[in-house]
Amino acid sequence: MAALSGLAGSSLLHPKAVTTIGSSAFNCTRPDSQGIRTASKGEKTKNGSQMMVIRAVQSAEPVGKSAVRILKGSQSWSVDSWKSKKAFQLPVYPDKEELESVLKTLETFPPIVFAGEARHLEDKLADAATGNAFLLQGGDCAESFKEFNPNNIRDTFRILLQMGVVLMFGGQVPVIKVGRMAGQFAKPRSDPFEEVNGVKLPSYRGDNINGDAFDAKSRTPDPQRMIRAYCQAAATLNLLRAFATGGYAAMQRVTQWNLDFAEHSEQGDRYRELAHRVDEALGFMSAAGLTVDHPIMTSTEFWTSHECLLLPYEQALTRQDSTSGQYYDCSAHMLWVGERTRQLDGGHVEFLRGVANPIGIKVSDKMDPRELVKLCEILNPENKAGRLTVIVRMGAENMRVKLPHLIRAVRGAGLIVTWVSDPMHGNTIKAPCGLKTRSFDSIRSELRAFFDVHEQEGSHPGGVHLEMTGQNVTECIGGSRTVTLDDLTSRYHTHCDPRLNASQSLELAFVIAERLRKRRLGSQISQLSDQLKGLVPF
Repeated sequence: MAALSGLAGSSLLHPKAVTTIGSSAFNCTRPDSQGIRTASKGEKTKNGSQMMVIRAVQSAEPVGKSAVRILKGSQSWSVDSWKSKKAFQLPVYPDKEELESVLKTLETFPPIVFAGEARHLEDKLADAATGNAFLLQGGDCAESFKEFNPNNIRDTFRILLQMGVVLMFGGQVPVIKVGRMAGQFAKPRSDPFEEVNGVKLPSYRGDNINGDAFDAKSRTPDPQRMIRAYCQAAATLNLLRAFATGGYAAMQRVTQWNLDFAEHSEQGDRYRELAHRVDEALGFMSAAGLTVDHPIMTSTEFWTSHECLLLPYEQALTRQDSTSGQYYDCSAHMLWVGERTRQLDGGHVEFLRGVANPIGIKVSDKMDPRELVKLCEILNPENKAGRLTVIVRMGAENMRVKLPHLIRAVRGAGLIVTWVSDPMHGNTIKAPCGLKTRSFDSIRSELRAFFDVHEQEGSHPGGVHLEMTGQNVTECIGGSRTVTLDDLTSRYHTHCDPRLNASQSLELAFVIAERLRKRRLGSQISQLSDQLKGLVPF
């Protein structure tokens, strides 16, 4: 155990670890007696007063179970108040003493992320809510211990960088890059048990809970897996930080990001053409005497996210910010509540309402508009921009019918959210060979419906949430390289749901970029028209 603790701690000590998001990452404020955030002594606020800068580790102290927070307009909250509610999708551990021992160990471990980083992400997501940024959230359906490999991490990071460049070029807005990485292990299941040849065992719930091999030992929930998941998440984020700030993500390398197997494809050719245009722009800047060695050109901001599902683990990694008094789940920068666990009076919503991380809400066609409004009010009682991201997953046809009502209800209640499309989960089908797959055409159709509805409603399409990988897998059918049903078995590696491969992901990025470009041009034409209307003729 000591060895594991040392490994986990050391993986957080990358020299860039506290500078990934800039010098303002850990500026903190503390609440006054009314619970309103005010600048503390020596602090620098937007109006020019001073702000105190603290060390990252000071802003994340372990939380005692008795710690209680009073939320605005609601009842008190504590890190374990979720236990008083019914929480779905949680495993049953046979050895309670071992479970408690593991959780106590996790409580002593360093935070994987820091409060200031989560606050900075919230500020960025607030821009996406108003159409001034775009969220690109992607990664594995479920990370696994078996496929934990630096090359896999690098390839997924690299394709996200490529997609970010494509989206930024098309939309001319900042792209917020958030990985489904460094903690996306647990998965909800529709059935708690799985039966094969008359043998009934607990369903596989993710590597941080049990194993995927169909035998009694593997399928028994094991608390020690949480320790391994923590270590893998910390090591993954350490590598991501190094990639993000160590020169790999420098814009000057834009032409070198193409993955080998995608290079000689239609999407690879399109990306290479775009990359050369970026290169030419950088050359022009350099010739004009403008520096291209500024940190904004040599590094990138990157955040992590996962579904808040395994509540004992999330509680064990919750820390209190010593300057603001707020609580942060330090297992990831952003968390989301899933379709199966978003009950208004459920344990998962109870836990999430008390942590200050940016929160996502997965929404299907089953969501009632009034329920969504109530859920937003519970999770964001102060109606803070950037706090809530509504991730819509319902299929193209349902999107056109259901989404307008959700948008109108949220807008009618005066609530601020960032609208994001998850075109994956509403389009899962079973292939004749028995494997789950998704059609690229269906995914593209849902994205188009998402943009169409927002254009119709006058609201902002704030981002996209994808299950994808940088690997050359054959799990989703279609795309310009035409993965067929017969191809599925050749490179089907997912432990859970099918993922877009690198080529399909890049192709989808070009589709989204074109919609962002049209939206931008439409907005410019509208502004010009308004200006012309104001002119007085001679």
